[in-house]
Amino acid sequence: MSMTAYINARLIDPASGLDTKGTLVTEGEKIKAFGADETAPEGAKVVDCKGRILCPGFIDMRAHRVDAEAALKGGITTVILQPDQTTVIDTDAVVERIRRRSEDSETVNVFPMGTATRGMQGSQIAEIGQMMQSGAVGFTDCRTPVSDSQVMRRLLEYSGHFDALIVQFAEDKSLASGAVAHEGEIATRLGLSGVPAAAEVIQIERDCRLAELTDARIHFALISSREGVDAIRSAKKRGVRATCSVAPHYLHLNDNALEGYRTFAKVRPPLRSEEDRLALIAGLADGTIDTLVSDHDPKSADVKRLPFGQAAEGVVGFETMLPLALAQVHAGKLELMTLLRALTSTPADLLRLPMGRLKEGVQADLVIFDPEKPWRISQDDLVSSAKNMPFDTLPVQGQVWQTVVAGKPLYTAA
Repeated sequence: MSMTAYINARLIDPASGLDTKGTLVTEGEKIKAFGADETAPEGAKVVDCKGRILCPGFIDMRAHRVDAEAALKGGITTVILQPDQTTVIDTDAVVERIRRRSEDSETVNVFPMGTATRGMQGSQIAEIGQMMQSGAVGFTDCRTPVSDSQVMRRLLEYSGHFDALIVQFAEDKSLASGAVAHEGEIATRLGLSGVPAAAEVIQIERDCRLAELTDARIHFALISSREGVDAIRSAKKRGVRATCSVAPHYLHLNDNALEGYRTFAKVRPPLRSEEDRLALIAGLADGTIDTLVSDHDPKSADVKRLPFGQAAEGVVGFETMLPLALAQVHAGKLELMTLLRALTSTPADLLRLPMGRLKEGVQADLVIFDPEKPWRISQDDLVSSAKNMPFDTLPVQGQVWQTVVAGKPLYTAA
């Protein structure tokens, strides 16, 4: 088998706390060796990282499309596909088809989440055991919260038999009905219907109580408010097996981004106040928020360039996830190791995946990036299948140089 030696790298492994200059050697699809004293074996292909960071490839726990080329450009080696596809992922046959297609594609790893309830209707529990056996790594009704408390309790009880991860969208449906923005000054001034942050915290507190009752694992897909962070922090202190994620656009923007009825900033949950944004950054920094996700959701201009109330929600996020998150590192509000942990070993542990770490013998899924490189985000340069994002022309620092999946370099920056 061919060997590749990545020399002059800053090796970072959040799982073990490793942060050292050194060399990593791959043999075929696996990591053969790495460390400060490691040298390139005779006959190995040598890749000079020139001081760039080399760490495990990023695991994105929430994406609505695979968009492999964009994922690789963003350093993402594993995509967790949400079940809201044209064919809803609610049977083992659909899960098997997605996993087989991923294994045959020789590109990014794709693992599906199955639905939590049949057809995402919220009334009957889905076949969690069968889907899990076929390769599903979690179960969620995506943007539809499981509202019925009895159904949610049974779902958590049932999931406990398999130690399955139930992922809930933290939003009280009745409070959020018809809302398109955060309930606050901006929405009032623009004449937009708003959803209060209370809609998030009410759902979190109910589900944490049910998780406590059933001793099950629950994960909240997208936290957007200070109250939500506080609720998760409180639940963790009580020993509830609760975890949560946030997306970079919630760390970078507040509801001021809606000024001028900018539909490219329309997301769900909505962008909230500056106080909420700062609380999310602090929550990620102190470990209350466990993982960072892209919530990658490509939408065409036909459905985004509409009156605000009619426009589709969602942004593309694969290619901007790293630089937007690094902005908080450069600002001194977030440790680099904490950020990389939220992108690698923590999602791997939550999803029970054998990746997300530098370890001899594991699959060589790697990303090499320059955390300092300045560049400007341009929608014209995106390779995503759509261009819907509110960050066009934004100057950022930090760019992926190379992405490696199963030992093969599948993306290298020009």
